[in-house]
Amino acid sequence: MSLFRNARFEISIAKPSGLPPPNGAEVAFAGRSNAGKSSAINTLANHTRLAFVSKTPGRTQLINFFRLQNGAVLVDLPGYGYAQVPEAVRRQWQHLLENYLTRRPNLIGLVLIMDSRHPLTERDRAMIGWFAPSGRPMHVLLTKSDKLSRNEAAATLAAVRRELAPLGSQVTVQLFSSLKKTGIEEVEQVVGAWLVPAQDPA
Repeated sequence: MSLFRNARFEISIAKPSGLPPPNGAEVAFAGRSNAGKSSAINTLANHTRLAFVSKTPGRTQLINFFRLQNGAVLVDLPGYGYAQVPEAVRRQWQHLLENYLTRRPNLIGLVLIMDSRHPLTERDRAMIGWFAPSGRPMHVLLTKSDKLSRNEAAATLAAVRRELAPLGSQVTVQLFSSLKKTGIEEVEQVVGAWLVPAQDPA
């Protein structure tokens, strides 16, 4: 059975005080607005409307929790870095993200979504630099790889891996396409490996 298949929506929260009690290992999905995060989640879950997909960047304003069949939780975080969101709203999102990513005790890893045509933006680098000190693993999905030629995709993958190499085995990077449904198995292998120690106390 696919790791993400049959995920079911559990709760949405708009402020840190609304976070549910920790219950099961959580894997967060984060990314710049319009990087393809919702499409990636829907593709992994084999569900067209699990996560809301919008042509308007910045529409995901809540933290959404989806329970997986193995008891773990996929956590869809608000997209970051979209300039047309009012400053007050952006500050609220930032507080929500910071609070969740730095204080959630059962968060075991971060899947960071980047558009393969525009990887490692200033906000992406800030997110990596901010999360890395936790020592928890990060997996970078370079989405929309179908928009690149084979050579361009390979060059982008190599360049991102090279820049993140100082973080060692804490960070892994792959190409992904929701349109072509490529890269699904690799995501499942990486995230599945995070869940094994989290769920096996032995």
